[in-house]
Amino acid sequence: MSIEIIGSLVVLALLDSTSIGTLFVPIVLMLVPGRLRGAPILGYLFAILGFYLVLGVLILLGAGALFDRFGEVLRSTPAYWVQLALAIGLFLFSFRFDPKRRAAKGKSPTANWTERVQAATESSGKLVALAFTAGLLEIATMFPYLGAIALVAGAGLPVAADTAILAGYCLVMILPALLLLLVRITLADRVTPMLTKANNWFEKHAVGATGWILAIIAFLLARDAVFQLGLFDQWLTN
Repeated sequence: MSIEIIGSLVVLALLDSTSIGTLFVPIVLMLVPGRLRGAPILGYLFAILGFYLVLGVLILLGAGALFDRFGEVLRSTPAYWVQLALAIGLFLFSFRFDPKRRAAKGKSPTANWTERVQAATESSGKLVALAFTAGLLEIATMFPYLGAIALVAGAGLPVAADTAILAGYCLVMILPALLLLLVRITLADRVTPMLTKANNWFEKHAVGATGWILAIIAFLLARDAVFQLGLFDQWLTN
């Protein structure tokens, strides 16, 4: 696996770390009134890690079967041109996620999550169920993760190596929330204003952030296609 692909995977994992399930919900959990309990939040984070990992391995196995049968075609020059075209299309599609237009329609992706989180704090089991719910609801918008799976599948590594890479990806994905939890435990209520600002930012900019994520994924897919096609090499030699 090349350094370029590893770098892309890290960027995609960090993008995934800013989703509702991986960051917004943990922040809301840290802001719940009363004594902070770190263990349930850790349970939530590792539950969503497990959900993503199992889902990723299942998709990867399906993609592996596809590559075994059509690998030469999918790694061909026409296929990389198709990837480049899809990347351009995805970039154009990202402009549809205009926060001002969504706000005018009264749509807010975080509107119901605070109530769900507060209801789930009653038990660790409910938090695990909340993690699975968040994962299921985000399947349709797992653009960074799906892009990462495509990159891993295209590397042609053994299943064990692919699984280890996805596990590392998922760990990076929850790392910002883990670091915030550590800071919250260490500094207690002194970080509440910062967490409140982050929560408010999420509520205001979640839709716009989705557009930015799509644009960044489009760039990464385009860069991979350009690299595989050797377009920069052709440009430099001319």
